[in-house]
Amino acid sequence: MADSEAVTTQSSTVEEWTQELAESKGSPGGGAGTGVMLAIAASLASMVAGYTEPSPDQGGELADVHARARLLREAALQLADDDAAASEAFGAAFRLEPGQERDDAIHRASVNAAKASAVLGERAMAAIEDLSWLASNGNPALIADVTVAFGALRAAVTGARTNVSFDLATLRSAGATLEGIREEHPVLWTTVQQLNSALDRIDQLTAGVDHRAAPTDTGTLD
Repeated sequence: MADSEAVTTQSSTVEEWTQELAESKGSPGGGAGTGVMLAIAASLASMVAGYTEPSPDQGGELADVHARARLLREAALQLADDDAAASEAFGAAFRLEPGQERDDAIHRASVNAAKASAVLGERAMAAIEDLSWLASNGNPALIADVTVAFGALRAAVTGARTNVSFDLATLRSAGATLEGIREEHPVLWTTVQQLNSALDRIDQLTAGVDHRAAPTDTGTLD
């Protein structure tokens, strides 16, 4: 791929995209990786839904779960690319000469980056109950895939939580205090707490199915 051609999740191979991620550039970075992890979770959910034969009264619900998973896979990849673009602005702001222009640019870039991660986190949280439904009602032969999807989803939620929190805290570089940040951006601040709760929910659900996914794990044997 030519250097002038943008490397995106939409137009690049996995090899090309991960090679770009491995470079010391920051774009794509952890936020974009979070989007890819969410896409993996959604892809596995879609696969399990496609392999599942619904009971007579669950056909409509399964179809909805499957449709949401397919849409989420596409949306997550776009969000990964959006985050990569936000990361470029973030890095550019910090390269400016010290002064008011730099402070203003850092503020804008930090808030925009936090908002991009928050959107990704909200999409990840919305997928939790669909994956829970598949854990209970999906093809039991694919419970290991559901558990892997939970792992990918947890990585996505963790990434979104960490990035929103970090980006908000970066506003201190422009002179803000944590208390001031919370007052100025209450929705983003609350999103961090919601993502923390989502991690607890994912851990609870994963623990509930792990004995089915990994029955020979020595930690589960008497």
